[in-house]
Amino acid sequence: MVISSGGVSVGEADYTKTILDELGEISFWKLAIKPGKPFAFGKLSHSWFCGLPGNPVSAALTFYQLVQPLLAKLSAGSNATQAPRLRVRTTDRLKKSPGRLDFQRGLLTRDANGDLTVSTTGHQGSHIFSSFSQGNCFIVLERERGHVEAGEWVEVEPFNHLLGGL
Repeated sequence: MVISSGGVSVGEADYTKTILDELGEISFWKLAIKPGKPFAFGKLSHSWFCGLPGNPVSAALTFYQLVQPLLAKLSAGSNATQAPRLRVRTTDRLKKSPGRLDFQRGLLTRDANGDLTVSTTGHQGSHIFSSFSQGNCFIVLERERGHVEAGEWVEVEPFNHLLGGL
């Protein structure tokens, strides 16, 4: 497995796609997820290739959601499964535009009644890595969903041990 970070977008200095076209084949290059739209996946002569985005949150998210399960699946004897998701109410209004699956960082806690709720870690920019250290889960918002009002139901995926899970 070859894993790189950066150079997979469409800027003047993004050469990964060109090089991968010369050395192997690209299976897919852009994803409808946020953060992490620029992500390259393909095959080199003797290995798989995963090109992570350059922004830190995008790189961490695509590694966590895509590369880690791939590595587990390729490992001998692994029964890789999708991380468990919970349905909880959000305590905050969440901004989202329809069109991409959105993984916002959140804080999963119990309210005074003992029910699980989730709140946002704040600004969700792909350059704000503190959203991981302040959170303990992803708030997974469906591709076509728009803004979410406080009190609405959302799915959350608790972080595993790689990100300091519950």
